[in-house]
Amino acid sequence: MAPSSEAIREMFDSRNTEYRSPFGAVPEGTAVLFRILLPRWVGCRAAFLIRQPDGEAEQLDGMFWAGQKDDSYEWWDCHYTPAAAGLTWYGFLLETGQGRRYLVRQPNGTAALSVRRGELWQLTCYEAGFQTPDWLAGGVMYQIFPDRFAKADDRFSPPTEEEPPELPAGRVLRDDWGGEPGWRPDADGEIRNNDYFGGNLRGIEQRLDRLKELGVTCIYLNPVFEAHSNHRYDTADYRKIDPLLGTETDFRRLCDTAARLGIRILLDGVFSHTGADSVYFNREGRYPSLGACQSPDSPYYSWYRFRRWPEEYDGWWGFVTLPEVQELDPSFMEFINGPAGVVASWLAAGASGWRLDVADELPDGFLDALRSAARTAKPDALVLGEVWEDASCKEAYGQRRRYLLGRQLDSVMNYPFRDAVLGFLRGGEAAAFFGTVLDILEHYPPQVVRLLMNHIGTHDTERALTSLVGEPAGGRGRDWQAAQRLTPEQRARGLRLMRLASALQYCLPGVPCIYYGDEAGMEGYRDPFNRGCYPWGREDPELLAWYRRLGRLRKVAKALKEGAFIPLAQTGNALCFERRDGGSALLCAVNRGDAEAAISLPEIWANRTVNLGDGQVEGALLRLPPLGCAILIENGQEKYKN
Repeated sequence: MAPSSEAIREMFDSRNTEYRSPFGAVPEGTAVLFRILLPRWVGCRAAFLIRQPDGEAEQLDGMFWAGQKDDSYEWWDCHYTPAAAGLTWYGFLLETGQGRRYLVRQPNGTAALSVRRGELWQLTCYEAGFQTPDWLAGGVMYQIFPDRFAKADDRFSPPTEEEPPELPAGRVLRDDWGGEPGWRPDADGEIRNNDYFGGNLRGIEQRLDRLKELGVTCIYLNPVFEAHSNHRYDTADYRKIDPLLGTETDFRRLCDTAARLGIRILLDGVFSHTGADSVYFNREGRYPSLGACQSPDSPYYSWYRFRRWPEEYDGWWGFVTLPEVQELDPSFMEFINGPAGVVASWLAAGASGWRLDVADELPDGFLDALRSAARTAKPDALVLGEVWEDASCKEAYGQRRRYLLGRQLDSVMNYPFRDAVLGFLRGGEAAAFFGTVLDILEHYPPQVVRLLMNHIGTHDTERALTSLVGEPAGGRGRDWQAAQRLTPEQRARGLRLMRLASALQYCLPGVPCIYYGDEAGMEGYRDPFNRGCYPWGREDPELLAWYRRLGRLRKVAKALKEGAFIPLAQTGNALCFERRDGGSALLCAVNRGDAEAAISLPEIWANRTVNLGDGQVEGALLRLPPLGCAILIENGQEKYKN
């Protein structure tokens, strides 16, 4: 819920419950109160709520005069009850002595008086009964790129009597853990992504205690199924663990061991395309099965769209190595989402959910079926999607998507928060930071918000450390990126800024997700330089210790699970906000500047002890050193030891 303020006389503020109640997305059938506060000098004779359900014609609802606030202002209000899940765009029309006037949306959610129509506000209505899994809320996620995280010394000796996996041809096994990932074209001018450092599932299992120390409650694994590239987004066999990673037995054992430590496993589902070198397409003839590229009689032929068989077919973003599938093909639907399909089978093997690659490229019918399959197989299974924009109003392939309305995704990767955190720390306005956060909170259902995957870097982005202090890559290619290293001065500053970035990341609504090695101080530009090997024994000890303290914070600060987000202050280079849930509260403040910053605090925080960070509270004033932060906890009985 957004904070109220009697001191500011806005005509309308969608984030203030004095003007719009309840705040944010609502379940269908909920009556929403809209109130506008108009100066008497406007001379309003009649007011209307402009209401435009998504894809429908505009409608006008009359508003009632609701009395004077004082001699200068008057209230007009009305109720609107969305009858079905979907989006409604709204604004306000005034009939005045000077003619028609409009209240149009400003970037901060408030209204401006205009003679012309302008931007409208968004009201999200989701299905009644929409629930998301409880187990992730309040936790910590950790993303692992399997080939580069850890390898077990006995990686080719599975813990059962089964034979060691046979390694497919064409792989280059490296023995220089931590070396530069391959990126140069081969003699044929191809970049094959076929160099492997040997990270595997048993290596992850052997490091679970270390992840537990970080407070991790969920591991998100990049693809683990058989594929013929080190990133494994070119699936060759959805039914098999990649031989370099281990076996299904190893996967089940990883899930079991993790579960005993209170850690869940999230798999990466790549269902918009397969590899050309796969059981299903079999362009290279590697497999004994009859692939779609080999014969129209293949059981997989209908999965793909050939323009001229077998040479011309639709490839993901034009890549011939990644033939697109027709997700709604009955055979493919049954294979992935059927009772014995891929989704259900790996949940039965121990996974707790799926992260869906390029979710915005999966049709609604497929997403509906996938979520149903997941919930049938495991009632608390998580379905989380890769969507880079505001997922509540995303348009893809000519239609509005309904990811978050109740039948598809439980939550999404939160790229808007990443942009807000890094953008502010690189010199952006605090108002823009707060605006991005509040936009998401206003548009997303609360049960989605509590599970947002709040990352500051992934396998698809620059490392957060590089993004904060490195020279922007711009359009420069891999030759330039490969040659870059942070200077000692850049790195020292970057490590300080990583503390601020992670403090914001851990305290924002949702669930923080560490991209493996960020906590160790890894740097690097985009693929493949952001996918280096974890530097075991060479971590930055201070940053690692900081992340461990943040992990403990997530366990004791109850307000971080589902508490309201309340902006408190922004002063030049510093910002401050509060999370509050009943009797539990937390305050987070950061100063990105090179000079001390002082922030006036609400009286409730006066003379409090800083629980985490390097700020000092003097009365009702919080002093933050350069590149400093402070986190304060007020939750009655619980205490946090720094």
